[in-house]
Amino acid sequence: MLDPPIGPERLSRPLGARPIRAEDFQSMVEAIGDYAIFLLDINGAIRSWNVGAKKLKGWSFPEVEGKHFSIFYPQEMVERQWPQHELQQALLIGRFEDEGWRVRKDGSRFWANVIITRLDDENGVPWGFTKVTRDLTERREQEILLRTSEERFRLLVENVKDYAIFMLDPAGFVVSWNAGAEKNTGYSSREVIGQHFGIFYPAAQAASGALEREMAGALETGRFVDEGWRLRKDGTRYWAGVVLTPVFDERGKHRGFAKVMRDLTDARRIATLESESRQVSSYLAMLGHELRNPLAPVVNAVAILKQVPCDSEMARAASEVIDRQISHLTRLIDDLLDVSRITSGKIRLDRKPVPIADVIDQAIESVQPAMKQKEHTLTVTARSPAWVSGDRVRLVQIVTNLLANAAKYCPRHGRIDISTVVVGESVEIRVKDDGVGIPAELQDSVFDLFVQGEQDIDRPEGGLGIGLALCRQLAHLHGGSIHLFSAGEPGKGSEFVVELPVIVRPESRLARDQRQKLVLVVDDNQDAANMLSMLVASLGYRAETAYDGLAALEAIKRLGPEVVLLDIGLPVMNGREVARRIAAEIIDPPKLIAISGYGQDSDRAASIEAGFQAHLTKPVEAGRIASMLKTLLVEP
Repeated sequence: MLDPPIGPERLSRPLGARPIRAEDFQSMVEAIGDYAIFLLDINGAIRSWNVGAKKLKGWSFPEVEGKHFSIFYPQEMVERQWPQHELQQALLIGRFEDEGWRVRKDGSRFWANVIITRLDDENGVPWGFTKVTRDLTERREQEILLRTSEERFRLLVENVKDYAIFMLDPAGFVVSWNAGAEKNTGYSSREVIGQHFGIFYPAAQAASGALEREMAGALETGRFVDEGWRLRKDGTRYWAGVVLTPVFDERGKHRGFAKVMRDLTDARRIATLESESRQVSSYLAMLGHELRNPLAPVVNAVAILKQVPCDSEMARAASEVIDRQISHLTRLIDDLLDVSRITSGKIRLDRKPVPIADVIDQAIESVQPAMKQKEHTLTVTARSPAWVSGDRVRLVQIVTNLLANAAKYCPRHGRIDISTVVVGESVEIRVKDDGVGIPAELQDSVFDLFVQGEQDIDRPEGGLGIGLALCRQLAHLHGGSIHLFSAGEPGKGSEFVVELPVIVRPESRLARDQRQKLVLVVDDNQDAANMLSMLVASLGYRAETAYDGLAALEAIKRLGPEVVLLDIGLPVMNGREVARRIAAEIIDPPKLIAISGYGQDSDRAASIEAGFQAHLTKPVEAGRIASMLKTLLVEP
């Protein structure tokens, strides 16, 4: 009969009032559910069974009573008599403990911890054994996962080749080494383990206390990051990125440092080159400005001289020479400045619908003086009425460079042919000559920067080797391509083909009467202002001049010009400040064209942001001025 629940009257009874009986221990053992606890006789036959044994192994006591405990072992362990070995060891020593696979009634296996204890009678004679079994399958799986993870991590670290990853003890001596460390430093693990990590530092740096500061900094903040020179085994230096992290055990005791190093020599070299490239670009922009400023009035003066009747053959010849050489010098300056744009990918297009025939005509006009000098015959064999979406200036630059290249490598009295033909959805611009041709070994690199054909030491053809590289870049930016065809033999010449996507021809706009239009020219260089004003007047417009920003504001308010050609580099108040004042103070402001010696993309963007409709770079060609004024002074 069960005892009644514990109530107040039972709690008042002393706990030790009832003596503990042997059957109490038996009841306790039989009730344990997390451990299999049972008795074996001296031969290993099962004599008792508890709840935990049934739960763990699946057998009831009647099913196992009297059977040998080897029924719980896998067949391979039974065959090598492992159960008998366990009993022999327990009989000899008094206790045996083991871990291994055991078998349930359903044949499934589990990982067990087993303890067998010998039982003696009052005379010390062994009569049987107690066996306690615990299921450790889940713990073992976790241990396997942990070991697998640790092994994978070890293999990962050891085989990483781009980073040197290694461990230091608390004093800074190397205790582990990976493949990346060997690759970066040249030391094998056998050579470096046990060495102080100061061997990777230049002597002066190590002597300055840098190593101690690294370790102290890592311990203080939890991480030390640095970049600097390090040494390889062969004594060469490399620029390294370093991260040093202190390592602690589960009790918080400092066990050493994890160190990761990466060779950043190439990245540093690239950063240095980029910095130098930016400096060169800045220098070229400044150089272009200084070179263009004095060219501007000369270009305008020559344009005016061409329109003034002159009876002197010598004066006309001199004027033509000046015109040719200025054009050549201007192209060289433009090409020089475009180097920085090509290398940095900063060329941007002012896209508008452009008739390809106009591009061809403008390009031919710009190269005719050079062709006339060498008495070349230029033929336009096919003229397509196609239109493209592009930057007119850059498209003209492509064709001009191709024609100039043909003229450069054609002998005197050579023939040059240009044609435009629509093929599918593209228009092809073909420039063909009968010059020296391009050798086969040079054809793959002819569109690279600074590549030129062989020339004598006196460089009779000149040039910077930029034109064709620029053509390819500009063609790609327009969604097109450029190709070369050449037999590589003198007299058979070369043919360059530019392909550009065609568009539907846009509607035309009617021009107003130009005679009534007023254009204000503003430049602190009075020669430049006067020459440009005369050029504007020669184009049929009324022209006025101003020589500083305040005078320009007063003239705009007084005269009301339709267009202002405004120099950016004005003293006191620069052109962009003048543009902002115009927008703020004038109700119906004129259209503004920036004139500047600076022609970088950032300069153009700054002008557009300030309110200019266009940005022209000095020296501005007369045709460019005429085209721009015609574009701006039309009916909307």
